[in-house]
Amino acid sequence: MSSSSSDEVDEALEEMVDQVVDNFIDSVIHAHPNKPTRRAYVERHREQGHNQLWNDYFRENPTYPPEMFRRHFRMNKPLFLRIAERITNEVPYFQQRRNACGRNGLSALQKCTAAIRMLVYGQSGDTYDEYLRLGDSTSRLCLENFTNAIIHLFGDEYLRSPTPEDLQRLLDVGEVRGFPGMIGSIDCMHWEWKNCPTAWKCQYTRGSGKPTIVLEAVASQDLWIWHAFFGLPGTLNDINVLDRSPVFDDILQGRTPKVKFKVNNHTYHMAYYLTNEFYPNWATFIQSIPLPQGPKAELFAERQESTRKDVERAFGVLQSRFAIVKNPALLWDKEKIGKIMRTCIHLSSSQESQAEVRGCNGEKVVTIPVPLQIVTSKNHQKDKKLEKQKNIIDEISDHLNEMTEIVKKKLKKYSDLVEEENNNTPKTTSDTRKTSPMLAPIT
Repeated sequence: MSSSSSDEVDEALEEMVDQVVDNFIDSVIHAHPNKPTRRAYVERHREQGHNQLWNDYFRENPTYPPEMFRRHFRMNKPLFLRIAERITNEVPYFQQRRNACGRNGLSALQKCTAAIRMLVYGQSGDTYDEYLRLGDSTSRLCLENFTNAIIHLFGDEYLRSPTPEDLQRLLDVGEVRGFPGMIGSIDCMHWEWKNCPTAWKCQYTRGSGKPTIVLEAVASQDLWIWHAFFGLPGTLNDINVLDRSPVFDDILQGRTPKVKFKVNNHTYHMAYYLTNEFYPNWATFIQSIPLPQGPKAELFAERQESTRKDVERAFGVLQSRFAIVKNPALLWDKEKIGKIMRTCIHLSSSQESQAEVRGCNGEKVVTIPVPLQIVTSKNHQKDKKLEKQKNIIDEISDHLNEMTEIVKKKLKKYSDLVEEENNNTPKTTSDTRKTSPMLAPIT
């Protein structure tokens, strides 16, 4: 009986296993895949958005005058149309096309306006959905393609090294302001990175507790930023950034135009920048006097500190024009953040180039960007570079020696004045110390 009952149990288990296996095979063979879900489509009537934008700003008698256009776009209308036309002609993404149904897509004006509004106001892409009739993802895609187009098409025009004409204009302006040989002011600015990856926060966080990215820039009086170095971690100070900066690469490689100016009957062939007290004592940097003694030193310190504010004023104007630079960066990709910063600098410099540039006597100066042409032999290129570097080192050494001699003379003159004053002053200090209870020895 026991053997027969065990056989029945085994047979029942086998039947159950076979049934489970058969059901699994049937479910695999005759499985019905889930119906794919389609992306939610919202009919935004993009033609209505284009017509509204055209009637507000671009028709013959628009709703908003040119002053309001400049306020909303942070640039004048001719500059915007010039940028939009060139981008439309050379970038396929901004060209209006038809879809499979024969319906026109978004216009170039809508895409450029969405990108510029995001730069100007620093808001998310869906903020302009109701007006421009395009979604958040489309707005972010417009911003990405717009920054790439601005850097590719206008990078060599606005963010470039000064040409010989530019250098002469900068030298003339510096001489009128009392600093012959000055070509700009250099300083650093920090941009907060809100969505910095957690693994990088210690590298980008300073004492303030917020991750930042450093921008080093050189600006002139007319707010032209002709050098920008962006992307280093916020823990670096000005000197660390300078050690990694390519600001002097053109000088070391002999690609800069030659300059010549005189100060106190001494001829110099290398221009300089105005800096704060944190930069090193190099021949190309002029700092203020920390503790000025006498009216001349006080006047120099006052003029240097006021003139050096050009770069800080350029930073302030850049942040006021483009709020995306003033607000914390919301992107995760540092490369895209760098492109946004460069685009804002390009657009800001383009507006300054549209304005009239006045010379030292008030006359209008027209500057034409001329690319630098360097004629050097390939056989002597390395020797010329080494000779240039040696000359720069010699000039820096001579500058430091001159500064040392000046400091020695001032210290000697100051010590002579102190000694003369002590000789003319009645010696009553010893008697006062004898009678003063505060200076009496402790017993």
